[in-house]
Amino acid sequence: MNLPRKAAAPLVSLIVLAMHSCMNVQYLKTEKAKPAEITGTYTLLLHGGRYSDDVENVAVIDKEGDAYYFEIFAPPYDYTAQNGVPASEALEKAKKHVRSYHAFLGPWLGRILDREGNVIGYEIRPLYHPLEFGLSDILYIDYGLKDNRVIVKIRMRYEVQERDIFHNNRPGGATD
Repeated sequence: MNLPRKAAAPLVSLIVLAMHSCMNVQYLKTEKAKPAEITGTYTLLLHGGRYSDDVENVAVIDKEGDAYYFEIFAPPYDYTAQNGVPASEALEKAKKHVRSYHAFLGPWLGRILDREGNVIGYEIRPLYHPLEFGLSDILYIDYGLKDNRVIVKIRMRYEVQERDIFHNNRPGGATD
């Protein structure tokens, strides 16, 4: 069968979409953790910090030596990775990274659990002053497990995006 290019493009898109929807991804849970439980050596993934008012600053601390590895679902320029970081150093760097926005209230430390409830890593996310955004925790962070790969998706909550607070004071932004 010989399809013209214009007809083949939608067909290929449909096939890719169907393949993507059939992927067997299981989402992992997180729960509150304490700094004292973080021991050993980790890979430190720092997402965000792209510009001065970036609010999507998140740190993922991936436990080295286990069967899992973390990937941030973002372009390579949106995050950095450092291997072989001792626990105390990883925690300090992570806390410093998430507190860069002016409305930072405090960090939230959570453990990331595999299907059996074992700790495979940690996340440090920023909490912001509620007067700034209407709520403190403005990020959705999903951990999808496919084989031994943990795919991390970080995005701002829809209700925060809809408030349009990020464009009102910028040139070309909304005006009253």
